[in-house]
Amino acid sequence: MKKPVLLCVDDDPQVLSAIDRDLRQEFRRDYRVLRASSGREALATIQELKEREEPLALILADQRMPDLEGVEVLTQARQLYPDAKRVLLTAYADTEAAIRAINSARLDHYLMKPWDPPQQLLYPTLHDLLRAWEMTYKPPFRGVRLIGFQWSPRSHDLKDFLAGYLIGYQWLDFETDSEAQALLAQKGLTARDLPVVVLEDGTALANPTATEVATRIGLVVQASQELYDVVVIGAGPAGLASAVYGASEGLKTLVIERQAPGGQAGTSSRIENYLGFPTGLSGSELAHRAWSQAVRLGAELLAPQEVVDLCVQDGYKVLTLSDGSKVQTRAVVLTTGVSYRTLAAPGMDRLSGVGVYYGAARTEARTCQEQDVYIVGGGNSAGQAAMYLATYARRVYIVIRSANLAASMSAYLIEQIGQTPNIELLPFTEVAEVCGDDHLEEVILSRQGQLERRPARALFVFIGAKPSTEWVCNTIVCDAKGFVLTGRDLVTDPRYATSWKHPRREPYLLETCVPGVFAAGDSRAGAMARVASAVGEGSMAIKFVHQYLDE
Repeated sequence: MKKPVLLCVDDDPQVLSAIDRDLRQEFRRDYRVLRASSGREALATIQELKEREEPLALILADQRMPDLEGVEVLTQARQLYPDAKRVLLTAYADTEAAIRAINSARLDHYLMKPWDPPQQLLYPTLHDLLRAWEMTYKPPFRGVRLIGFQWSPRSHDLKDFLAGYLIGYQWLDFETDSEAQALLAQKGLTARDLPVVVLEDGTALANPTATEVATRIGLVVQASQELYDVVVIGAGPAGLASAVYGASEGLKTLVIERQAPGGQAGTSSRIENYLGFPTGLSGSELAHRAWSQAVRLGAELLAPQEVVDLCVQDGYKVLTLSDGSKVQTRAVVLTTGVSYRTLAAPGMDRLSGVGVYYGAARTEARTCQEQDVYIVGGGNSAGQAAMYLATYARRVYIVIRSANLAASMSAYLIEQIGQTPNIELLPFTEVAEVCGDDHLEEVILSRQGQLERRPARALFVFIGAKPSTEWVCNTIVCDAKGFVLTGRDLVTDPRYATSWKHPRREPYLLETCVPGVFAAGDSRAGAMARVASAVGEGSMAIKFVHQYLDE
């Protein structure tokens, strides 16, 4: 943080130099001393400090100045810095005006000229005032700030994006936060421009895309090389494992992620069964450890960036990105993962992002303080979300269609949920409808045929999974559910036997129907939906990439 400012104002050059000298001598270690030779110059300086969001601790202004008297300077300064200490510097003849100004202009003190020696007549008073200022001063937030409406899908998407990349940010609700309104006005923007991202350097981005924000905070969205040895599509656990092993073994490696590192696992608030972490860790923490490791070893990562097409030209794989650019590579590892299925109930689409969320428990948990929330799903992700939300919400309800969680959730999570008093399981229950005007207000539950209407602050959906392979199914053979077929499945099943075209060998274990294109993780047919198995497959894929490149 920049040092707080002490501003001295006097139109007499000799007096101004003297007060400036004395202030620097005593306070320069902890404060920055600025000077102004007129009242108007002082107000311009104060305005500039405000725009740069620098702290102003004290203003010391001479009373008799030709353009603007000291009392008027201090009065106007109070509008911009109401907490800064205001001291009037006055001659003996002006003491009456100074005393009146203590009441009328709310001055904190006045000092007489001359103040020699300063050790007795200046420093003690200023030290007392500055100690009082320090006790109440709240340093401004230094980092990214997001201004928006709480019930706005665009605001939610940007919160989710920033959280996914572990970008520390301050959320400011425009409707309830006066600081948000003042900051927006300061940037010359209105409510029509929301959501607005204010960067650390003060730059304001009105209604930006995730790519625009990514570019400004230092993420890479364009490939730097013309040709790569291997491109990994997706930065979940499988993709990051491929990136770590590919880069560490000398392959020119590129990872392309369309959302945030970690995939579905990255949204997990607590993973407690991953090898080597006895106290558990969050999915985002695991993802960013792996992300940092891959970058340190030499992998290049593009995010957020999306691959929309894959084709083969002269043995090279050509990937087309959503912005129209192309990337060439010798081999590809598909680790596109899965996404949560949508819940088919009236009102779900209309209220998505404004009380209804797919995943995103960590992003919205703090807004659920002392409110009732509902979770749909009985898998580990749902259980981890319930435990995390229970820290904030008044009550967490887990809605499942079956009798209990035993068939779909790990035993350790079931035990933790059972020991958490504000989590309640609702078996044999479905969400029949969600209701609300501009945001979720109620859920209608169907419990063994009986409808029940309940107030709700948020509904988090963690049901099933569908592979994120729509864009590649025309090139790569997938099963009826969209999962990518690999290895022996391509040659033993007569339905797909003709899809494998390599004349001299069978496909490697994780190889798709296109030689040199491999699949790993949850989007692969037959994969186990566990973080550890995804990491294992991602690592194995690089072994087969080496074998393919050595042919």
